Amino acid sequence: MSLTAGIVGLPNVGKSTLFNAITKAGAEMANYPFATIDPNVGMVEVPDSRLDRIQALIPAKKVVPTTFEFTDIAGIVKGASKGEGLGNQFLENIRQVDAIVHVVRAFDDDNITHVSGKIDPIDDIETINLELGLSDLEAVNKRLAKVERAAKGSDKEAKAELAVLEKIKPVLEKGGAVRSIDFDEDEAPIVKGLFLLTSKPVLYVANIAEDDMADPEDSKYFGAIKDYAAKEGAEAIAVAAEAEEEIAQLDDDEKQDFLEAEGVEEPGLNRLIRASYHLLGLQTFFTAGGKETRAWTFKTGTKAPQAAGIIHSDFERGFIRAEVMAFDDLDQYESEAAVKEAGKLRVEGKDYVMEDGDIVEFRFNV
Repeated sequence: MSLTAGIVGLPNVGKSTLFNAITKAGAEMANYPFATIDPNVGMVEVPDSRLDRIQALIPAKKVVPTTFEFTDIAGIVKGASKGEGLGNQFLENIRQVDAIVHVVRAFDDDNITHVSGKIDPIDDIETINLELGLSDLEAVNKRLAKVERAAKGSDKEAKAELAVLEKIKPVLEKGGAVRSIDFDEDEAPIVKGLFLLTSKPVLYVANIAEDDMADPEDSKYFGAIKDYAAKEGAEAIAVAAEAEEEIAQLDDDEKQDFLEAEGVEEPGLNRLIRASYHLLGLQTFFTAGGKETRAWTFKTGTKAPQAAGIIHSDFERGFIRAEVMAFDDLDQYESEAAVKEAGKLRVEGKDYVMEDGDIVEFRFNV
């Protein structure tokens, strides 16, 4: 499933450091703006403790986690919507991703240059959001000029698009985001087709100092970032990017020692990856036992035949039924047989909407 979360932010806020930690891909880092020009793309595994539990109860020869993409996009500066700092190229890169992971500097360090010369996370956030909004407003105005002409005739599609554009424009003019607007089921596909930057869901990531890892609330900047995100109905999490990059290079034993020394239960990256995964509206089902136990990614609302098609197109084409048990039931009863005896093994048909944590065996005939 080719959905990707784009990592954005001002120059030198820790985007590429975070991307390196996530993907271990070695994106270039430097203490000057625009060290990243072309977007780096990396696949990440989604941490899921349920896989280990399933493997313990239904052993397989191999365990395969699910994955999705992160894209590291170069730093945006004030004026990007007018082309400043290679802005047009960077904005186009953002347009291609499905969700935005907005990294905000939340640490003090005189050795790392800040593009505006001061540490002010809210000003940083608003700088980027303003540029994204201005870019969207320009795109909407251009589209309006074209659609208004077509809507004067009998073109129903043009009339529907015009109504959506007229709903969006005043929100953008007031500095709002398209994602803050409620659209009905007829309007939503039109909005999606406009590829507007502020229509994308956003996760704010405060890049905090290593000293604040154990309790991010101690960070003098994180509270303001969380409050800002809450007003948007968005989520904010805190990650110490430089420390996370160090952790990512360690083997399991060393990693555990590092985390214990910092007073942290798990890497912040695990929380970031899971939060980004959910931001994209993704969930996980499992196939278990035999050659492999595997996690599979599906979009929320997917029906059983389409989920089967994620494994193989023949599974969808010849779909007969899905034999399903919930992970929680397997966890409770501790064997497939016990789940079945408890009446918790279900047989579902073509209209079944998949749920996160489903363990499935698809029956098909081609």
